[in-house]
Amino acid sequence: MQTTLILFLILALLLGLAIAYFQYYFKVKNKLKITAILFVLKTLSVFLLILLLINPNIEKTNFTNIKPVLSFLVDNSNSVSFFKEDNNVEVFIKELESNKVINNKFDVQKFSFADDLQVLDSLSFAKNQTNISDAILGVNELQNDKISPIVLISDGNQTIGQDYEFINAKQPIYPIVIGDTTKYVDVKISQLNVNKYSYIKNKFPVEVILNYEGSKNVTAQFSIFSKGKTVFRKNVRFSDSKKSATVTANLTSTKEGLQYYTASISKIENEKNIKNNSKSFSVEVIDEQTKVLLLTSVLHPDLGVFKKAIESNKQRSVDIVNIENFNNKLYDYQLIILYQLNDKFNDVLSRIKQNNSNYLFVSGANTDWNFINQKQLGFRKNAINETENYGAVFNDGFLTFLQEDIGFDNYPPLMDKFGEVNISKEHQTLLYQNMNGLETQQPLLATFDINNQKSGILFGEGIWRWRANSFLNTNSFEDFDKFIGNIVQFLASNKKRNRLEVDAESLYPANSTIKISAFYTDKNYQFDPRASLEITLTNTSTNAITKVPFSLVNNAFKTEIENLNPGDYTYQVTVLGQNISKNGRFKITDYNIEEQFTNANIQKLQKLADKTGGRLFYKNQVDEITKELLANESFYTVQKSTKKQVNLIDWQWILFLIIALLTAEWFLRKYFGKI
Repeated sequence: MQTTLILFLILALLLGLAIAYFQYYFKVKNKLKITAILFVLKTLSVFLLILLLINPNIEKTNFTNIKPVLSFLVDNSNSVSFFKEDNNVEVFIKELESNKVINNKFDVQKFSFADDLQVLDSLSFAKNQTNISDAILGVNELQNDKISPIVLISDGNQTIGQDYEFINAKQPIYPIVIGDTTKYVDVKISQLNVNKYSYIKNKFPVEVILNYEGSKNVTAQFSIFSKGKTVFRKNVRFSDSKKSATVTANLTSTKEGLQYYTASISKIENEKNIKNNSKSFSVEVIDEQTKVLLLTSVLHPDLGVFKKAIESNKQRSVDIVNIENFNNKLYDYQLIILYQLNDKFNDVLSRIKQNNSNYLFVSGANTDWNFINQKQLGFRKNAINETENYGAVFNDGFLTFLQEDIGFDNYPPLMDKFGEVNISKEHQTLLYQNMNGLETQQPLLATFDINNQKSGILFGEGIWRWRANSFLNTNSFEDFDKFIGNIVQFLASNKKRNRLEVDAESLYPANSTIKISAFYTDKNYQFDPRASLEITLTNTSTNAITKVPFSLVNNAFKTEIENLNPGDYTYQVTVLGQNISKNGRFKITDYNIEEQFTNANIQKLQKLADKTGGRLFYKNQVDEITKELLANESFYTVQKSTKKQVNLIDWQWILFLIIALLTAEWFLRKYFGKI
């Protein structure tokens, strides 16, 4: 207690004594027998009243008992109902949570999980994904500073997320195994790999990984079907020593558009679960045959790099021709690349304007800008006869086509004549210039889309260094070749740019949430958040129609649709109030990933229990896990003290005491005739 406060208390007491003395003893001749009582009452009431006026802070200590938290983590995926364990799970939970001894020792908290973690309200066992690792990590984070054992009620089969067997859990975990623990013979398609796109009349590979559980020698027939016809077939042998097999099928793209296929392996003897014997997939076949003409006035390493990058797509070919040997035949090509223009390109430029041909212009040290500026191409450069190195700065607001930043700022600079660039027509800039570390708003790579003519301009030579640098960084030319391919695909296409783009999968598994996003722009091709979008779904078998609005989420329109039956669907996304729409189709398969397992994964659950210091139990061992939780002395109640500064004036009972003292004094004085 502070010295000042003690001094104030002494002064308050002395003042109370002084007031009481002058009232009852100073020059008082006839003293009553109760004068001493009145003196004490007056002294205390005055002292307490002054004490309230001083209002000192009192330190108060509170003690709280904190129980250990017992967290129930209940698997709410439909694999539980598939194993017919939903009733057993609910009974198990009720038995534990109704146990009075458990509730006396623990603060019981219940959670459910499937693809995410939720506070347990009710169980539906209808979720289509299981993420055990995220559920455990979520509870660990929630109970970070508490003693909190976890009771995990699950079959141990996880479909998404990191492997829970290797996570670093901070709390002991007690897995309760539900599901069938008996192992049955089974063959299944565990993984299927295929590219989403193929080109017409090309072969595309399909890689399928098959797994076998059993000990006998068996032979199964693997097949791929399309529209009821078998397009691939192969017999696969399994044994106790050969538990898996990889089958690669090279299928031919014969028809343009979205094509659906089904991969299937035949049932073997005594196989219980055949839902994992088939899997559907789709491939979009594109009819794209692109011929590119590269006209040049000089020999340069860039020419070979353009040819290699463009022809990495087998549906594209490049002819390199010196301008002096060109025969003016442009109609065979979908794109013309003009490399280092000079006055020898005069006839070619005239033909390009006349035919409205698509082109890419690449400048460099040998470019004649005086000639170009006279042609009124919509861009000009006030160049001098000196060169400059220009680095690249990626523009993440580029909307013409989808392009990722592949590390452009780390690529070597390109060389071009020094001067200011002026572009007088509508354009989109993909890369800006970086001059000696200074980022500018001058374009390094820009695209144009005007009057059904697409064009682009790259201000600089030396792009061969970019391809070499891409290989050094990633040990592959893929990123750079894809970048050049995106440019060629845009420039070589005669399709008009759409203001409405829709992103939807072509295949969805059964009972899944259908997620579809859309991107809508105004007439200037800028994202327009004011629009209202709606999707109309039609089941092609039943003709049932469903209409759902889109929501605006982070500069995109998104919608989620649930409870659609398996089947083929067509959809139309419409911009309300505008004559703009986009059509497409998708298929919901009978494939349900939660029904692909034949038994509970006891091995992984056991490893999880051993690693975290828990124990594994089964659904019929309620008494055993209860004894384990109660007997474990590491789950103890913690007493926590908290100190709090309280103002004396907040203690209302002191005010009532003062009133009581003054009232008692008044009645005594009244009774004995002192008033």
